[in-house]
Amino acid sequence: MRNQELADRITSNPAQCGGRPCIRGMRIRVTDIIEMLADGVSTTEILADFPDLEPEDIRACLLFAAQRTEIPRLAA
Repeated sequence: MRNQELADRITSNPAQCGGRPCIRGMRIRVTDIIEMLADGVSTTEILADFPDLEPEDIRACLLFAAQRTEIPRLAA
């Protein structure tokens, strides 16, 4: 799956979860998945806990986080 297809899985709706990024319009926030991964929860466990999620959704969360950490550098 291409990066743009993964990025399209992340949605933001001001009327849902305070406008925070969620997965495919569901009330599963990107931050919740990222925090679970950081706590050592496996992808398999996350998918078992959230049966509506697909493996690509987790990859989309990781891509979203990676894109948010990209900081432009100014040339001196």
